[in-house]
Amino acid sequence: MNNQKRYLLLFVVIFAIGALAYSILVPSFETTDFDPEVIEDISKGITTTSTTSEISNNEDSEEINNEEVVEEPIEIVDEDTAQQLIKFTVADTSLENFTTYLIIGSDKRTANSSASRGYVDGQRADVIILGIINEQNSDQYLLSIPRDLLVKNSCTKSIERINTTYSKNDCGNSAENLAANIQILTGLTVNHFASFNFEGFEDIIDSFGGIEICVDKTQREGFSFELQKGCQTVEGSTALNWIVSRNTEVLVGEKLVDKNGNDISEWKKMEGVSDLSRNDRQQYIILQLLDEIKDFRSLGELNTFITTLEDAFVIDKNLSINNAVNILWNFRETDLSNINKLSIPVDPYELDDGRQVLIMTENFTNYAESKGLKNS
Repeated sequence: MNNQKRYLLLFVVIFAIGALAYSILVPSFETTDFDPEVIEDISKGITTTSTTSEISNNEDSEEINNEEVVEEPIEIVDEDTAQQLIKFTVADTSLENFTTYLIIGSDKRTANSSASRGYVDGQRADVIILGIINEQNSDQYLLSIPRDLLVKNSCTKSIERINTTYSKNDCGNSAENLAANIQILTGLTVNHFASFNFEGFEDIIDSFGGIEICVDKTQREGFSFELQKGCQTVEGSTALNWIVSRNTEVLVGEKLVDKNGNDISEWKKMEGVSDLSRNDRQQYIILQLLDEIKDFRSLGELNTFITTLEDAFVIDKNLSINNAVNILWNFRETDLSNINKLSIPVDPYELDDGRQVLIMTENFTNYAESKGLKNS
C-alpha cells in the first residue's frame, strides 16, 4: 500500500471515530426553524392565510397534524365590541436592547403523559413565559402571558385566544406564529425559544429528583394532586398537575380519614384560582428550577446533565446547546429574588357562547414602563 492510500485510510478512520464520538457525546436535541424574517413578516401582516394548517406533502403531514389546533372559532358579531375587546393588544412602542427567551409549555399529550390530565387533540400553548434580559443594565424579567388572552391573530386575522396562535400554517410554524403575536402584543422581539410538552415537563422535574413546593394551605384537585400545608418535595406529575390546576380545593379544618382509609374531610374550592394564579405557580416552578442549577459544581457537569434531557425539549435552530448551557450556568450567580415577575394586566370576560377569556386592561407599553421595562 503506498503512502497516499495509507493517509487516505487514516483520514477515513479518524473521521469515523470523530463522527462516532460526536454522536455519543453531543446531545441530539430536537430543533425547529425560528426565522426572524418570517416572524417579522407575520407580525407586520405581510404574510397571511385563512387556513389553520396546510399539508404540502406526505413527509410533513404527520408533523403538521400533530400541531393542528381543533377549537371552535370565536365569533363576535358586533364589530365595535370586538374592537373594544382587543384595543390594548398592540403595543404602542417597540422595545429595543432586550434579549428575550420564549418558554412554551405545550398541552400536547402522548400515551405516556400524566394520566390524570386526560387526552386532547392537537396542541396549544398552555404555558407562555417570556424571559427578558436588559442588555444595558442586565435587569431580568419573567413575563407571564395568560393562555386565554384574547388577541387578533396576525396571520389569520381572526380573534382568538393567544394559545391557539401556537399553530403551524402557511405563515410559519407554531413557534414563529406565537412569537409574532407576542411581538405585536409587547413590542419585544423574541430571539429564542424552548418548548416542552407535559411529559417533557415531568421528565425535567424528575431529573432533579423532584422539586420543593411550599403552600400556605393544604390543597388538592381531585385525585391528581394533594399538597400539605408547608413545604414538600414532589415528583414531576404532581408539580404539573399543581401548576395547571383550575379547580384547586383547600382543606377546611383538620384532615379526617375513616377506618377504611377514605378521606372524609371537608374541602372547598380555593378562591381566586385563575390564569393569574396559574401564572404565579409557573413562575414559582421556573425560579425553583433555576435555583437547582447552583448545585452543579462545573459547567461540564451541567452540560452532562442537560444531555440526559434531550428528549424533553425542542429548541430553535439558532440556539446552540452550548449557548443554552452557558445561559443557564450564568444564572448560578443571579439572586433570583431580584428577577422581576410580571403578568399581562387582564380582566375576565365571558363570550356570548359562555366561554371564558381574558382581555387586556392596559397597553403593554404603559404597563412595562411602570415596571421599569422601557427603552433607555
